[in-house]
Amino acid sequence: MTAEHHASAQPLLVVDDLRVAYPSRDGGMTEVVRGVSFSLGRERLGIVGESGSGKSQTGRAILGLTAPEGRISAKRLAFDGIDLLNCPPQQRRALRGGRIAMVLQDPKYSLNPVMTIGKQIEETLLAHTRMSSAEARKRALAALESVSIDDPERVYRLYPHEVSGGMGQRAMIAMMLIAEPDLLIADEPTSALDVTVQLQVLSIMDKLVTGRGMGLIFVSHDLRLVSSFCDRILVMYAGKVVEELPAGGLANAQHPYTRGLMACLPQLGKPVHPLATLDRQPEWAL
Repeated sequence: MTAEHHASAQPLLVVDDLRVAYPSRDGGMTEVVRGVSFSLGRERLGIVGESGSGKSQTGRAILGLTAPEGRISAKRLAFDGIDLLNCPPQQRRALRGGRIAMVLQDPKYSLNPVMTIGKQIEETLLAHTRMSSAEARKRALAALESVSIDDPERVYRLYPHEVSGGMGQRAMIAMMLIAEPDLLIADEPTSALDVTVQLQVLSIMDKLVTGRGMGLIFVSHDLRLVSSFCDRILVMYAGKVVEELPAGGLANAQHPYTRGLMACLPQLGKPVHPLATLDRQPEWAL
């Protein structure tokens, strides 16, 4: 089934006027996500923007991982027809890590340093399913193999500090996908990896998303990477979506911020002097 077919079906996720605010020093509230709206089918949606644009906060709000002092509001925030803002806390917890999963930026901050990788994967599985420890171990080894780890038995027994960044990120992906979620949110999943390992991890995610028919939200600052990997792109600036484009339509971008980002991308054989810079306009943040 094509991404276009999936996108045209009933949306898996609906986000309407999502707002996330945090207390400011003057006693008021500062909005870091300001009226973000989009829907997601079983497709790959890229959310791109600079640090501080609100893209990661958008992903965390969907998953229910906003910091306790944060305030979330939306006209609608629904996953497969479930109202995420008003459903019971136990239902939200069951969804998180079960039907909705998130891969974070750097495995060394996301994996438990005092548990072996295999036990951490099993823990995720046992939290959402009922099975014996022997079956959980078998599933954990299969999950490690599914993310192109050559010797899953060995990696199963290792602690996070004993594996490379790329191996740790693959283990994180295996952990998030073992419960077979319908929606995966990947927050800068390749930014801490070198280029060759980046491509391997993207290839693994692509096969898993395509094979399982999941929805994917791919959060990144890398416009070129997102355009080559995703079906659609949302461009965020100052907490707002300033433009939505098909991945192949970047050349037709209309917003000056998107065009400015593209102008800053280096091109082989076309040296630019001086280097392009973004000419930020106050009205972009309104």
